[in-house]
Amino acid sequence: MNILNEQNGFLKHNDIIIEGVSEKTSTVRMNITEKSLNPYGIVHGGLIFSMGDTVMGVTLRSTGRDAVTLDASINYLKPGKGTYLVATSEVIKVGKTTSILKANIYNDKDELIAIMSATYFFID
Repeated sequence: MNILNEQNGFLKHNDIIIEGVSEKTSTVRMNITEKSLNPYGIVHGGLIFSMGDTVMGVTLRSTGRDAVTLDASINYLKPGKGTYLVATSEVIKVGKTTSILKANIYNDKDELIAIMSATYFFID
């Protein structure tokens, strides 16, 4: 996991840390800082989306196959506030060329702030 954290400039820039990875579920965490916030003082929706996409992507990467996001959807349920956010993934289906996953993003009070689903295309 440390090697993934160290090698990815996007994750480093956005303070997203991969905490756990498996073929079924993964977890990433992001400490909320001033650079995470939009003009309204809450975590930028694009950053929340990136956390969801990241957690699902590292789950698929743990299978040994490379994949790219084909389609994704997110529902924001609460503002991103607190000291950190945590995103978890769940594999729904792995097919021959595509895979479907979902992600839940929580705040530091374990409140669900966003749900996301995505379809990934295997490029190998």
